[in-house]
Amino acid sequence: MSPIHLAIVGVGKIVRDQHLPSIAKNPDFKLIAAASRHGTVDGIDNFKSIDDMLAAVPAIDAVSLCMPPQYRYEAAHKALAAGKHVFLEKPPGATLSEVADLEALAASKGLSLFASWHSRYAPGVEAAKAFLASTTIRSLKVIWKEDVRHWHPNQEWIWQAGGLGVFDPGINALSIVTHILPRPVFITSATLEFPENRDAPIAANIQFTDAVGLDVSAEFDWRQTGKQSWDIVAETDAGQMLLSEGGAKLSIDGVIRHEEPEQEYPLLYKRFAEIIKAGRSDVDLAPLRHVADAFMLGRRKFVDSFYD
Repeated sequence: MSPIHLAIVGVGKIVRDQHLPSIAKNPDFKLIAAASRHGTVDGIDNFKSIDDMLAAVPAIDAVSLCMPPQYRYEAAHKALAAGKHVFLEKPPGATLSEVADLEALAASKGLSLFASWHSRYAPGVEAAKAFLASTTIRSLKVIWKEDVRHWHPNQEWIWQAGGLGVFDPGINALSIVTHILPRPVFITSATLEFPENRDAPIAANIQFTDAVGLDVSAEFDWRQTGKQSWDIVAETDAGQMLLSEGGAKLSIDGVIRHEEPEQEYPLLYKRFAEIIKAGRSDVDLAPLRHVADAFMLGRRKFVDSFYD
């Protein structure tokens, strides 16, 4: 089978650090074009807009969309309308409704739509899922705290409505939790902390449960300095499970059970190729649905203004 001719839209840091190296190593794809207002990719055709790119390069089979979520729906709709398969960086959109509309459009045209969740492909995640399935879970706690000034310096879009604020990293934790737990959970209460000068939260505390009353909580904070925390801790009948470093390492009662090199984005592109070949989509909106529920149910608390 000849390679899938791929284009990428939105050439920023995540594209250079993760997407381009992963695409280059995957024989299922050949990158042939890019569109971005500010960035270019060497060795291929570059355009300022997706409209110009789609008009000039009809050979494109699939498009990876890596711009901020507030602008993703319009670009995805244009790509699908032009007959292209679509890869959506996380979060897949600014609202649940727009992603549902894209899913319906892809289905009507026989195209593949991929709502990607890179943290689900962290090395310890599948082992954690298998461990939790083998025992009784008593409680689960997420501690996801990082320094926004380090990871997202001067990125104004992330503080705007639809940019998600602290849920931009927090949704990574939610993508893992919704994958490893044996039953769906739902939010019962939440407190969202909004800087007085921002439209999106800088911290959140959330309580969840499931059909049998499981105690699940999450602490998200963008004001962490020093050591960063990306941990999921479960108390179980078989011991304490710690999924740490964003899902990279799994320990049970302090003993490391699983630790491998990170391959999140290569595995995302492997999955994208699989669903294109199979003629199907992969659009799990559970992580984004939890974010929407937190905004809908959560209590707003205003805190000091935030400046980069």
